[in-house]
Amino acid sequence: MSNDSAALPAVATKADASGNARAWFSAIAWPLASFAVLLLAWQWLVPMAGIPEYILPVPSAFFERLWIDRALIAQHTLVTANEIVLGFLMAAVVSIPLGYVIVSVKILEKAIYPVIVFFQLVPKIAIAPLFVVWFGFGLFPKVLLTFLLCFFPTLVASMTGFRALDERVLYLTRSMGASGWQTFRYVRVPAALTYIFSGLKVSAVFAATGAIVGEFVGANAGLGYLLLRGTSFLDMPLIFACLVALSVVGIVFSYLVDGLEVLLMPWQRKG
Repeated sequence: MSNDSAALPAVATKADASGNARAWFSAIAWPLASFAVLLLAWQWLVPMAGIPEYILPVPSAFFERLWIDRALIAQHTLVTANEIVLGFLMAAVVSIPLGYVIVSVKILEKAIYPVIVFFQLVPKIAIAPLFVVWFGFGLFPKVLLTFLLCFFPTLVASMTGFRALDERVLYLTRSMGASGWQTFRYVRVPAALTYIFSGLKVSAVFAATGAIVGEFVGANAGLGYLLLRGTSFLDMPLIFACLVALSVVGIVFSYLVDGLEVLLMPWQRKG
């Protein structure tokens, strides 16, 4: 009987590992299959429709260009990826604590939040040229624009998450003698994580947009710069190769955010 009981946790662990592997395989396999079908249809329909290559190249053309110029494209991809990661991390580091402070101090919610909304309504593409004038063509203007695009969704999601906690739970933790830090660490943050990651997932999509828009306005490196160069010479294979590289960066970044969510919220995975 004891041997059977000891074997049960091992069987459960293997079952969990197998289930997780199937889930990850399904999450990757189905999107890849969809992309494969789309690319095959594209490859077949463009020549059938008589669309010129300088208007819409077939996938084989821009994948060939992606391979030929792989070193150049990889170099510019790293620049854009760096801007995306830095802007996203800055937004997360600033907006999540700020969301908690605004929710905790009611007067700040009345005084600061309307100002934040006002600045959020300003089109970011309209102020991007100002960043180039103020800060030049380097890394900082692109990171700042990415930060601004990621900041508001994460802030709103964080505020919603911290506000959604049931007051009765707080009364219970206080009655059990929990300190303010313990309440924040073990109650407030776990309860808000679902909302926070919803905002982070939206911000992960906006991050690539911010970096590319910043590079469009003024840059000497990055995928946005390379896209503009391809447009200037009507180099459609290069343009689409850059778009493929940018898509890969965005997809990988989104999966990293999903992985972080699974790591920090294991109860969500089990549920």
